[in-house]
Amino acid sequence: MSRRSLSHLAGELAMGTDDTDCSILHIDMDAFYASVELIDRPDLRGTPVIIGGGARGVVLSATYEARALGVHAAMPMARARRIAPDATVITPHHDRYHQISHQVMEIFASITPLVEPLSLDEAFLDVAGARRRLGSPTSIGQLIRERVETQTHITCSVGVAASKFVAKLASTVAKPDGLLVVPVDHTLAFLHPLPVSALGGVGDRTNDRLRHLGLRTIGDIAHTPLETMTRALGASTGSHLVDLAWGRDDRAVIPDAPDKSISNESTFERDVDDPELILRELLRLTERVAHRARVRQLSARTIAIKVRFSDFTTVTRSRTQDTPTDIAHEVYAVVKDLYAGLGLQRVRVRLVGVRLEGLTGDGERVDQLSLLPQDTADPLEWRAAERAADDVRRRFGDGAVQPARLLDPPD
Repeated sequence: MSRRSLSHLAGELAMGTDDTDCSILHIDMDAFYASVELIDRPDLRGTPVIIGGGARGVVLSATYEARALGVHAAMPMARARRIAPDATVITPHHDRYHQISHQVMEIFASITPLVEPLSLDEAFLDVAGARRRLGSPTSIGQLIRERVETQTHITCSVGVAASKFVAKLASTVAKPDGLLVVPVDHTLAFLHPLPVSALGGVGDRTNDRLRHLGLRTIGDIAHTPLETMTRALGASTGSHLVDLAWGRDDRAVIPDAPDKSISNESTFERDVDDPELILRELLRLTERVAHRARVRQLSARTIAIKVRFSDFTTVTRSRTQDTPTDIAHEVYAVVKDLYAGLGLQRVRVRLVGVRLEGLTGDGERVDQLSLLPQDTADPLEWRAAERAADDVRRRFGDGAVQPARLLDPPD
């Protein structure tokens, strides 16, 4: 379901402004990655801009001008270029996105300790405890929008409701740069005209099953017997969709929800069968995920790689260590070993990825003294060196410091 169709359907309803008992806010940055790039490229505002890498990569984000042409996230870059040939294409700058995200999350934390980040660019807030200090949920939502724009120069949209599910839908309707309140007594009037694809957990397959049953709107599901839904979709999914269709969602905002994994992938411009080029790209990805782990003060017990071949067959391999780490040098040693274990002999590779799992906070990591020979740097020294490199990158940009192996070879 597109944001435009959702906005059109819900926009026909008069929601009202009564935010009594609507203490849940869902805040979503508008075209976040593209908006961050425009901070440093204000000359591109109002023009189609696509964030993505390479002809064979996918679109990470796009400005609303590019979206109006049909470009959307996860679209192959080749197709996006055909649809919007005049759009400006910008290579992603992930460290910059994390920097701005950190500023945004600090703004949220200044409002309430009950902040549940969902990703770099969106979060749920429970502002019930902030009402006496800052006013109504609507006023708080407006305050957050103003602070985000003033301090980061990007905009966000806010949904205000009594539950997380409805608040998230409301913020989608409010985009871009808007705020929508769904009063408690208007919840069903807001939900029931919407397409079934607006419900969480409804993918293409479930959507097809619902359409086969003649169910096209959330209201259709609400008025379908529960036994019919569970027979068609299973007990868990069927009852879950019926609950949402009646606006029943008692999930609390859980602050500091732990990250489950940190990953990065890269698609080669052309299929590659040179092990040195593949390992070089795995090193680049390792540096990136380890840096992200250190920024979030996390360490990983499980290290995994992903390799997709030219025929789109994909394999993954992982290894769990006794001691968690955030040191790129240690992660890459495992990554190399996992790749070697695949035993590939000049097999053409399309994509590679590195993922960190089993994440723990810094306080749970045990830094052990080195038992290595005197001429070998121990883990504490590697970690100190990599943290120093983090400081340099933060000040001078992503490419200021990197392993020598990643430097472009001389002509």
